[in-house]
Amino acid sequence: MIPLTFLCSLQHLHLYPAMKICKLRTLKSLWTLKPPCRTFHSHPRLLVSDVHSQYESVRRGEQEIPKYFNFASDVLDKWSEIEKAGKRPTNSAFWWISGNGEEVKWSFEELGFLSRKVANVLTKVCGLQKGDRVIVVLPRIPEWWLVNVACIRAGIVLIPGTSQLSAKDILYRLQASKAKCIITNDTLAPAVDSVASECQFLENKLVVSKGSREGWLNFNELYKNQPADHSCVKTRIQDSMIIFFTSGTTGSPKMTEHSQGSLGFRPLLCERYWLDASPSDTVWGITDTGWIVTSIASVFDAWALGSCVFVHQLPQIESSVILNTLCRFPIDSIISAPTLYRMLVQTDLSSYKFMNLKHCMSGGEPLNPEVIEQWKSKTGLDIYEIYGQTEAGIICSVSKGMKIKPGSMGKAAPPFDVQVVDKNANILPPGQQGEIAVRSKPVRPLGLFTEYVDNPKKTTESERGDFYITGDRGTMDEDGYFWFIGRDDDIIISSGYRIGPFEVESALIEHPAVAETAVVSSPDPLRGEVVKAFVVLSDAFLSSNRESLTRDLQEHVKKTTAPYKYPRKVEFVQELPKTITGKIKRNELRAKEWGQK
Repeated sequence: MIPLTFLCSLQHLHLYPAMKICKLRTLKSLWTLKPPCRTFHSHPRLLVSDVHSQYESVRRGEQEIPKYFNFASDVLDKWSEIEKAGKRPTNSAFWWISGNGEEVKWSFEELGFLSRKVANVLTKVCGLQKGDRVIVVLPRIPEWWLVNVACIRAGIVLIPGTSQLSAKDILYRLQASKAKCIITNDTLAPAVDSVASECQFLENKLVVSKGSREGWLNFNELYKNQPADHSCVKTRIQDSMIIFFTSGTTGSPKMTEHSQGSLGFRPLLCERYWLDASPSDTVWGITDTGWIVTSIASVFDAWALGSCVFVHQLPQIESSVILNTLCRFPIDSIISAPTLYRMLVQTDLSSYKFMNLKHCMSGGEPLNPEVIEQWKSKTGLDIYEIYGQTEAGIICSVSKGMKIKPGSMGKAAPPFDVQVVDKNANILPPGQQGEIAVRSKPVRPLGLFTEYVDNPKKTTESERGDFYITGDRGTMDEDGYFWFIGRDDDIIISSGYRIGPFEVESALIEHPAVAETAVVSSPDPLRGEVVKAFVVLSDAFLSSNRESLTRDLQEHVKKTTAPYKYPRKVEFVQELPKTITGKIKRNELRAKEWGQK
């Protein structure tokens, strides 16, 4: 029996005619509802039917959702039961390769067994309790997935981070989040040690390593020796589950909080709409473990569908490795940033025969129409674009069966009502340019973040009228397809990474050669856009060799903050354009870079 807590909302009532529609007494919130108590016999595959035309019913509040929900017990453990009953295909739930001959395969039952052991490490050894926060900075290795599931089981809030974080980045995250534990590997452990004394809330350091390290607990040794008996905590659907640090145009990265409902329960409403996978499919997300897209595509959404999550460690992204992997392994779906496709179409693909590949997805930034056409001509496969944000997950998508309009992000993804609005939050007609927005009132939709933690001002500023404002400008055509125009702020999206100019400017200004600087995006044929720094030199460096100084500044930024943020382009100028009040006109510099007037 599959509890109704595993079901969705009114979207699926056309599948379950015997179910009674319960009108809500209030539209104040979806979080205060009495949980349903009925059960329904079903295979979870039925939960992912195409419900695009029905998603507005959730927003109107015509169907109750559960008060309590935990992705580990209500989804993963249910798939384990189905698996043991022989009702799921025999493919793995998780499949990892190192590229050097190592391989790990887990069924849902094995995933449950191992994750319970890790949950015991966190709760019994580290003494962590429900609501405590753990920072996890690991590359694409199996332990990252085990920690994800273990945290969900224990009600511990996971804070993922990219492996490119610097000591300064780690310090900020530890201090801002008040995390009691950090889990990383040998590569980043020294960076943690260099700042740990400044982090008063940090109590435990776990290292994923084959060897020991002074002052650290060895993750691998601990979890292997733990019992596999762990009772999943009872979590409310609005309980905090994951916090992502996301870059902004000013100030330090914000803590974007997601709940059990916004990431864990949301896939049960509509996930097949964009991912279009089944329990027999294998899904490969070629993305960084610090990104929300990895959590969505390679944890919640794929596993909600009972699919196999495929992972390649990929220390470096190389075209030949990606292509050979697609030829050697039965991968049905891939999702990556556009940079990957730009790289792959530059390769002679005639000698590569993909084993199973049938669904290619791209997200993180707009994909050039010519790349979509080249990929189609060389492989016979379409690229389906998705558009999303850390704050909302998947906002728009091109799903299978939809007409592909090259350059479009597709239509609104359930359960969101997406519109283009003006500065007063009025909905604009098709074809008129405005800000892309997600309706957030009168009822906040599942999938939207809870808040920017400890930053009520930014949380409030993210909404206007009845909408969450994405900060992106675009248009919607007569068919409901959305078209991206550009950032409404100064965020730079390079190879899928979100980079705030303030972070790069702060790093540059620390260098003695820099008197003043402004950072904007600049077009790049491979990465879409890259970081460009306009620099006003201090007097002592005016006669310095520009090429040498450029390299020096780039290396300085790489050492000061995450390497992917460094300015790939540097231009030395005598002064920066400013407003009367002294604010730098980044929009003017950006327009110059992009050839706009």
